[in-house]
Amino acid sequence: MSGGFFRSRWVEGPAGVEELDPAGLAPGFRAGGVHVGLKNGGATDVGLLACAAERVDSALVLTRNASAAAPVRICRDVVDQAHVRAAVVNSGNANAETGEKGLADALAMSERAADALGLETAQVAVAETGVIGVPMPMSTVLPGIEAAAKDLRADGGTVFADSIMTTDRWRKACTLKAGGVTLSAQAKGGGMIQPNMATMLCFVQTDAVVADPGAALRRAVETSFNRITVDGQMSTNDMVLLQATGASSRPLPAGLLEAVLLQLAIEIVRDGEGSARAGRIEVTGAADQPEAERVARAIANSPLVKTALHGRDPNWGRIAQAAGAALAGAEMDEIGAESIEAADLGADTPEANIALRLRRGDARAHVYFADLGHDYVTLNAEYTT
Repeated sequence: MSGGFFRSRWVEGPAGVEELDPAGLAPGFRAGGVHVGLKNGGATDVGLLACAAERVDSALVLTRNASAAAPVRICRDVVDQAHVRAAVVNSGNANAETGEKGLADALAMSERAADALGLETAQVAVAETGVIGVPMPMSTVLPGIEAAAKDLRADGGTVFADSIMTTDRWRKACTLKAGGVTLSAQAKGGGMIQPNMATMLCFVQTDAVVADPGAALRRAVETSFNRITVDGQMSTNDMVLLQATGASSRPLPAGLLEAVLLQLAIEIVRDGEGSARAGRIEVTGAADQPEAERVARAIANSPLVKTALHGRDPNWGRIAQAAGAALAGAEMDEIGAESIEAADLGADTPEANIALRLRRGDARAHVYFADLGHDYVTLNAEYTT
């Protein structure tokens, strides 16, 4: 990946944005990370993010998967989601489907981080990502948290971003300045991606004033992370955390949070396990919004459409088939080539636009999606072996 942070054809960054070194965090925040053995090769796998401000306005958006992982349950039941001052994270182990021990381990991580930082447990969110169903090696994780707490730095953004990566092929992080405020963000994600709020994590820090962080974050997530799919699989561990200190006494510039999260979301799609291309399907003329969503996601998750995207095969019939399957039982005329714009499907471009007109009403929806290639099967067939 090359170019500036806002490099997708589908993202327009707000005017006047200055891109800074992503290692540097928004003022008042520090981060660090260490290796404890959850990932092979010495890669950083435990991270800690903390804010020096005594009061932080925050918000969490968590996966809706009914089989949510232990850290998600701790964030729901223990953490004060409106005033999160720190987050402790590990990659390499999801701590999902691990029963009561998993819950106790996730809580112990939050407690150990809180002790090391002089905070209350309710002020520390916990996030984990990796293999499902494997007990946490707490004898190494807890000392790792303490070690990370001793090495927190204002320029620890990229170290923290590295600590949350699993199958990611590149780091997803930025630090931006606009309108007198600074915003930094770190994200990860590659597979098991179809949020209804994917295995994806995202952390956003800013010194801006955000009057209603919950509403702001939900609005930005809805137009970004909830618009993507890699493989149609909803993760057990998804989390997005927004922290705002208000120290700048200035509001976030209009559209900045939405643009940052959308670019990060598209980075995740572009980095889908084995992915080579990304697509954007826009469905118009649907009878209602649920129908538009259903058709768009059926196309985006179709293995036939995704492999055509991968192979640059302009096979528009696969789009028509997927749409018709999503509308099975409905009375409608055949879709036909005149209703589909799929020239980019066969083009030599890393981001392909596809459009479908249904002539059933006025509703519309769009989804960003990854292609499907040989590497996805190889990686996931050998994920734990």
